Amino acid sequence: MRLNRPLLTALVLALSAAGQAHAQSLQELYEAARAYDASYLAARSLAQSAEYRAAQADALRRPTLALSSAVTASALELPAVSGGSNTMNATLQGRMPLYNRANDATVNQAGKVLLVAQADLETAEQDLILRVSQAYFDVLAAQDALATTRAAKAATSEQLASAKRNFEVGTATITDTREAQAKFDLGTAQEIAAENDLRTKRIALDQLVGRSDVKPNGLVTPVVLPPILPGDAEAWVTGADNAHPGVRKARLGLEVAQLETEKARAAVLPTLDAVGSFGANDASGRLATTPGMSKSASVGLQLNWPIYTGGATDNRIKETVALEDKARNDLEAARRIVSQATRQAFFGVQSGMAQVKALEAAESSTKLALEATQLGYKVGVRVNLDVLNAQTQLFQTQRDLAKARYDVLVGALRLRQAAGQLLPADIQTLNSLLAK
Repeated sequence: MRLNRPLLTALVLALSAAGQAHAQSLQELYEAARAYDASYLAARSLAQSAEYRAAQADALRRPTLALSSAVTASALELPAVSGGSNTMNATLQGRMPLYNRANDATVNQAGKVLLVAQADLETAEQDLILRVSQAYFDVLAAQDALATTRAAKAATSEQLASAKRNFEVGTATITDTREAQAKFDLGTAQEIAAENDLRTKRIALDQLVGRSDVKPNGLVTPVVLPPILPGDAEAWVTGADNAHPGVRKARLGLEVAQLETEKARAAVLPTLDAVGSFGANDASGRLATTPGMSKSASVGLQLNWPIYTGGATDNRIKETVALEDKARNDLEAARRIVSQATRQAFFGVQSGMAQVKALEAAESSTKLALEATQLGYKVGVRVNLDVLNAQTQLFQTQRDLAKARYDVLVGALRLRQAAGQLLPADIQTLNSLLAK
């Protein structure tokens, strides 16, 4: 038995599976998820509603106009007098705020809240990018695990057949046959587990993108992982403090709290409005006091200045100042959390890159070790169990190497998410590493 036979078997199986359906790129599935994922669509709708909420606040600085109208009919029956009257009146009233510090603070708050909603949408989009990428590479990892399991089972099957032939001709003991049979049975169990794991991962990806029987594209071979730039953790942390939507949201929360304090202080300040009205009254009937049409109009300024509010304003100011301190501490907590998560993600990717290099070296070593063991088995200096163990080690190494590569790619996305720099363009960059 030669080394390339089980590997060739795995290749044939992989090509057969790939030919069953058109494979989808990561970019294609991400676009499908953006139009299907309920969590992302909910976040997008919430961000859209914030735009209208901000527009409502802008109305506080604009004039208002209201029309009121009434029609009244009355009747009177007395021994000496009887009759009735009909009255119709309409009044048009307008108001234009000229000075209102509380309204100004409310409008500014609405603008900040709109920016908060946009930061939440950015967070949701980054989360969607990561979830799609994770599910995508989970399926690829499960496919690789199944392929290596089947290749290992095929190699064990050939080794089992060889052990049986050698036992029949008397050049090997029954122990070799039983050991190979045990390895083959274990491989069958592992194949069943790998098939179920792949099925589960595919269901998760299908559910996320709203499609069925999704077939992801594999990595282009030879696999070349892109470097992580910048290569300094502190550079990522500095960028995260400026770009992360969570930090930006907390900073906006502090600004909203400061505006709330400003609004509370404005409660003791005067407000000035320009007011005007125009009215018309039409009365008719025997009992009408002044029959006929009458009109009235007025225009002026209205000043409102709270003198004493029973201590409510003072206590409201103290409350908002305390909430402002809370928002300031929330901002500091968010910065610390993001800083820690960014460092952890950076060193996680660095460790993953080192693990990939180590596994690549281990793959070359285990291939050479298997070839040497197979040669030793042919000349009689190695037993069948040695070959089986060498085969198992090789296929486990190949499986772990493929998984480590996927983990590095997803880890790089996690790093960009931790630093608040994950963008849809990163999907295109990652998509370029996949087969077409």
